[in-house]
Amino acid sequence: MPRQPVSIFEKAFKKLISSGLDSVGRRGSDILSVAEDLPEADIEIVKEWIDDCLSENGGQVEARKRAALLGRAYLKLSANGRTRFLGMLAEDYGVNEATVESAIDQWHNAKPNEKTEAAQSLRKALIPSRTALLKQFNGVPSGVKFLVDMREELLRLRKDYPQLKPLETDLRDLLATWFDIGLLQLEEISWNSSGAMLEKLIAYEAVHAIKSWSDLKNRLDFDRRCFAFIHPNMPDEPLIFVEVALVNGLADNVQRLLDEHAPTEDIDKTDTAIFYSISNAQQGLAGISFGNFLIKQVVSKLQVEFPQLKQFATLSPIPGFRRWLDNTPADQLMQLPGGEQWVNTPPPRDPVLASQGDATGTQQEAIMKLAATYLSSTKPGTSRANDPVANFHLSNGAQLARLNWMADTSDKGLKQSAGLMVNYLYELPKIVHRSNQYTSQGTISLSSNIKKLLK
Repeated sequence: MPRQPVSIFEKAFKKLISSGLDSVGRRGSDILSVAEDLPEADIEIVKEWIDDCLSENGGQVEARKRAALLGRAYLKLSANGRTRFLGMLAEDYGVNEATVESAIDQWHNAKPNEKTEAAQSLRKALIPSRTALLKQFNGVPSGVKFLVDMREELLRLRKDYPQLKPLETDLRDLLATWFDIGLLQLEEISWNSSGAMLEKLIAYEAVHAIKSWSDLKNRLDFDRRCFAFIHPNMPDEPLIFVEVALVNGLADNVQRLLDEHAPTEDIDKTDTAIFYSISNAQQGLAGISFGNFLIKQVVSKLQVEFPQLKQFATLSPIPGFRRWLDNTPADQLMQLPGGEQWVNTPPPRDPVLASQGDATGTQQEAIMKLAATYLSSTKPGTSRANDPVANFHLSNGAQLARLNWMADTSDKGLKQSAGLMVNYLYELPKIVHRSNQYTSQGTISLSSNIKKLLK
């Protein structure tokens, strides 16, 4: 199911447009109309419109109405037109260097009793002029979602257009403020939630694709829970969500966990909550962390509802393992636990074929040892784990607890993780200490099972 189109922004402005918004802008009754590729002549028209927004002629309400029409025009642009629009914002609406230099001189020459005012003037001068426009977008219906989607576009474009990086950074900083964890609401999603919300779960699930409505219903069954963070200005859009299974013991196979025909667990007798999928729903909020707060709040909520739960753990993929194994030179693998066994395996040395059941005991042991080495190692010169999922859970205070053979036999699981999955264990009294040890020193908490594989 495709992602919801950003035209939600345009729909939200119908009230504004129908309430007399037909005579805004410096040029009287003109409505902003530009070609979809935004040629140079139209860029000048857009600049005039932006200048009107920033000058707030007619007051803040009129400025926001103009920003609404500007946003509408942006959504009608082609991919090339949007790139040109964003480039214009990045290059022409940044910090005014002359104003900054003047403010610096004013601060240097200020008398002691004038320093505070001069410092305030300097701080104001360092704010890019486009920031005011972005805030005007935020002030109209669905403007927050519009800006989140705009940043998603910027993240996609900035590699090819590095000049967009300052704009992306400004927008990220604003979104980080607007999406402070204190403003978010934890909401349980059930089969009785709105159809729109359920459709979004299907669309945004990024770990284990939801194949059908019956698959979704199974994931929201009596022995399952799903929680999401919601922002009050985006009430119909999950920001991040986690799917939980209530089971006995550590789960070791995701296909069995998601089996629609498996019997429902007696939740009063379950002892373990398994977090088997955590999905960021808004790509435009990448780099703004919610996951650690989500897990901790969900654990607290589950403890109240099910006091008998003794373990909180994940069943997680290892998305970077196969790539690491394929790209590490043989002479380096030979120095690692299991590496000599793997390198000396007769061709074809294919972990996918091995994990599909063709592995000898020696091959299986080699793959498990190499996976344990990969997960317990950090990137050179950093304290971050090699694997992005490992880094997420370890930074949240989890322990690398157990590797599971043939735990995900889907095509994705075999190609990315050689069929392996891992349990990260969240032991509540130790979360803060483990998180601090990992983030400050790169120390990874390992269970005895993992330590045995590394010998």
